[in-house]
Amino acid sequence: MKNKHLNRRSFIKKTSTTALLAAFPTIIPSSVFGKNAPSNRIQVGQIGCGRIARDHDMPGTMQYENAQIMAVCDVDQNRLKDGKKLVDRFYQEKGKKVDTKMFDNYQELIANKDIDAVIISTPDHWHAQPAIEAALAKKHVYLQKPTSLTVEEGRLLSDIVQKQKITLQVGTQQRSSPQFRYAAELVRNGRIGKLHTVKVGLPGDPSGPIAQTESIPSSLNFDAWLGSTPEMEYAEMLVHPKIGYGRPGWLRKEQFGAGMITGWGQHHFDSAAWGMNTEYTGPISVEAIADFPKYGSWDVHGDFMVKAEYENGITMLTSGGFPNGIRYEGEEGWIFVTRGAYRATASDPIPDNNGVKSLDASDPNIINSKIGSNEIQLYKSNEQHGNWLECIKSGKQPISPVEIGHRACTVCLISHIAMKLPRKLEWDPKQERFVKDDEANSMLRREQRAPYGTTNIKF
Repeated sequence: MKNKHLNRRSFIKKTSTTALLAAFPTIIPSSVFGKNAPSNRIQVGQIGCGRIARDHDMPGTMQYENAQIMAVCDVDQNRLKDGKKLVDRFYQEKGKKVDTKMFDNYQELIANKDIDAVIISTPDHWHAQPAIEAALAKKHVYLQKPTSLTVEEGRLLSDIVQKQKITLQVGTQQRSSPQFRYAAELVRNGRIGKLHTVKVGLPGDPSGPIAQTESIPSSLNFDAWLGSTPEMEYAEMLVHPKIGYGRPGWLRKEQFGAGMITGWGQHHFDSAAWGMNTEYTGPISVEAIADFPKYGSWDVHGDFMVKAEYENGITMLTSGGFPNGIRYEGEEGWIFVTRGAYRATASDPIPDNNGVKSLDASDPNIINSKIGSNEIQLYKSNEQHGNWLECIKSGKQPISPVEIGHRACTVCLISHIAMKLPRKLEWDPKQERFVKDDEANSMLRREQRAPYGTTNIKF
């Protein structure tokens, strides 16, 4: 969405280039005109320049001519400079003269009137707040999963995004993988009969040693990196690598997330809900068992099992004991779908599936069948970032909108709560509260350290 400043700038640029064309018609490149003219490109700011940004979100967006990353932001100066180099080099190799802006404060980036949209590729505890603030500033948002750190802030995010009418795409890119869409269509169209059970394969994380505290690197604004979470001593093992972009240690620290149940859980729960036709609701009960480390500084869950029951009679079981992916079981057969060899980043902990097919079924005829024109046809997207950019232009809903993202993330978060409490929890998906369980409901939110956090946003 363009603001008045941008419209005025576009008008000046248009009239200026028209005059130049009359005087020097042979020196103006054709790319200046048409649907991909600079004035028509979506100007994007990248918030967070770490592993997922460099390997996935930045190249995923820069490949499209209808957008340009014009600014990058990070609280680590080394990563900030690397981010600028990556973007500048990409466009320079395309023959474009660029000088990507750098910000060490994302709020200043959001306040820049030249920026139309932002990509948020920060650690999990820094997802909801900048997304909310961007939405309040009428910026479109591409938000990495998990959508939020708590159910409470996820609901706040969804409500604000919908009220502001901006385009928010959640980075659950399995929706843009054809095998996940096709598997969901087959299930929704009854190819395996009445669906009764869904088995989600999702690994836990290993424990580790005790982190050694160190001096805070001069390049890192560690207080801002911690954000709304409690103060702690700096240790590289609990933050991100000082050199390189390997899998960061914060992923295994509950202070910053919940582990694989949210890290990959939102991907699989989102895809499962597509086939279960439960995208805008949630389970009515959840119970779990889980192992947590008894030693070391990494404290997210290890091996686990979660059972969730839905009002439509489907039971969803999630465990690292199942193959990584989603298995739909119906009265007349089963369908299994997984990513295959796909990786979003080079350090994704994908196990060797030993030749497991990305789409399989109890009967080959199931997956060889065609979805008819009179049957349920699910949303088709060829690529997640491209779909986001198209929807910014068209105003249509993206394939992974905020409410669906919030609902999938909620399943992750209440599953994590169930890991902590030794009983079956009844869940009301309409009220988004546990039924008559004050202890469980108290875990739907977290205390937030001022001046950071969604509770400290000035509306």
